[in-house]
Amino acid sequence: MTRASRAWRLATGAAYGGGGLGLAGAGMVAVLRAQARSARRRVEARTSKSEPPSGDGIYGRGRGKPLVLAVLGDSSAVGLGVERAAETPGVLVAAALAELAERPVRLVRLAVSGSESWELEEQVDKALVEHPDVALIMIGANDVTSRTRPSVSVRHLATAVSRLVAGGAQVVVGTCPDLGTIRPIGQPLRALARHWSRELAAAQTIAVVEAGGRTVSLGSVLGPTFARDRGLFSVDEFHPSGAGYAAAAAVLLPSIADALGVWPAAADRGLRNLRRDTVRPVARAAAQAAGRTGTEVQATEVRGSETGPRGPWVRLRRRRPPEIPTPDQAEQAAEAPVG
Repeated sequence: MTRASRAWRLATGAAYGGGGLGLAGAGMVAVLRAQARSARRRVEARTSKSEPPSGDGIYGRGRGKPLVLAVLGDSSAVGLGVERAAETPGVLVAAALAELAERPVRLVRLAVSGSESWELEEQVDKALVEHPDVALIMIGANDVTSRTRPSVSVRHLATAVSRLVAGGAQVVVGTCPDLGTIRPIGQPLRALARHWSRELAAAQTIAVVEAGGRTVSLGSVLGPTFARDRGLFSVDEFHPSGAGYAAAAAVLLPSIADALGVWPAAADRGLRNLRRDTVRPVARAAAQAAGRTGTEVQATEVRGSETGPRGPWVRLRRRRPPEIPTPDQAEQAAEAPVG
């Protein structure tokens, strides 16, 4: 079975492989469970018990009605691991987006640490009250650690995206990060965690695109880069540091800005990744994107048709990450102190 067909079957609930433990063999189950307990104890002992300030407020001082950016998801969307709101992904994206749009951006952070995909329902309820222009969702790591079936996880994510789109929002989803880079997780569990997280990321991509959103791969952003540079992790060695969140914000920003029509076309000129050969069936694109840094996947048409013989058509893009405001610059962009 190819990676593309595997992603499609996972997204539609047609495959799961007995929870993935078959990859290791029945004799390894006890070892894997012991490693999981050890990793959890180590991470929980070092993880900050307090979340950074939300940073909710208005950024930028341009003219016009503020764009509303809603941030949903888990601890990666909260920014757990840093102390200043200005270091969190929501604030960094809001400040940079205000510069690109040349108008204010109102940030509403609704993400909750520890959330799994099924818990997006309540966050979406709150988001719809705010009438967001764009919603950023970062979710998936806790679905992997809880061993939630990918088909169940992506069904909840697809529902969340569909509701936000129906409410008039553009939706960008940062897919499940690569948990194979987490140092407290020992081998062979680390290899399985990488496999599981990439499978979920691919399945998420299929579900999100079909629900009307677009995805950006965070797996490789928080993967090889993090594996090489431990400074991108916070003290618990699980959540990103301020530099890590800045790296994630830099690859998410172009897709968020493009969804709102404010990404400058000049920024993409000369990039080979915008050629027509980047158009793929969604399952094949999802499998490719799961392991490629900052790859965006969004729906497109081929000869006037949205769907081909192998499913919906999508376009893969790997934009050049822009410079992100520093935390100090992000605080200066706020109308009031953000903590």
